[in-house]
Amino acid sequence: MAVAQDLKKWRWINISRKELSINEEIREKKVRVIGNDGEQLGIMPTGRAQELADQKQLDLVLIAPRGNPPVCKIMDYGKYRFEIAKKEKEIRKNQRVIDVKEIRLSASIEEHDMAVKARNADKFLNAGDKVKVTIRFRGREMAHREIGFQVMETFNSMLTADIEIERKPRLEGRSMIMVLAPKE
Repeated sequence: MAVAQDLKKWRWINISRKELSINEEIREKKVRVIGNDGEQLGIMPTGRAQELADQKQLDLVLIAPRGNPPVCKIMDYGKYRFEIAKKEKEIRKNQRVIDVKEIRLSASIEEHDMAVKARNADKFLNAGDKVKVTIRFRGREMAHREIGFQVMETFNSMLTADIEIERKPRLEGRSMIMVLAPKE
């Protein structure tokens, strides 16, 4: 029995989290106890609740510490943590993180270079990512901002993916920025 008790303590020390107090971590004098099948076992001293949990070879978990009296549940804490981790993993698997990829152009970019960058932007947009197109003006290029607008327009016409312009070309300091997103 002592070996099983030590094994049980080792197990819950390794899997316990700071949000929920389990077994000997519970410092309340009296607690409301819920059985592992959901039945109400009533209000009892924590020591008695811990004995009930030990008899069933389960853990006593403090699930509502702010209750009056605090609520504890008798359950297999390792299985509970496994189920929570499994649900979190399923949620992460089903969500798609949208990245913002950046393509940098210049006001004096050549046709072929722009075509290569447009092909890359198409790949990003087809993969479901957003694309931020940036033109950085250097020196006297600031005097000819209309060239930047023309470059952006030409770049948009080269794209083959179904796109929606999320943010029209706009000048911010020495940069012109446009954001493209794939059409839903």
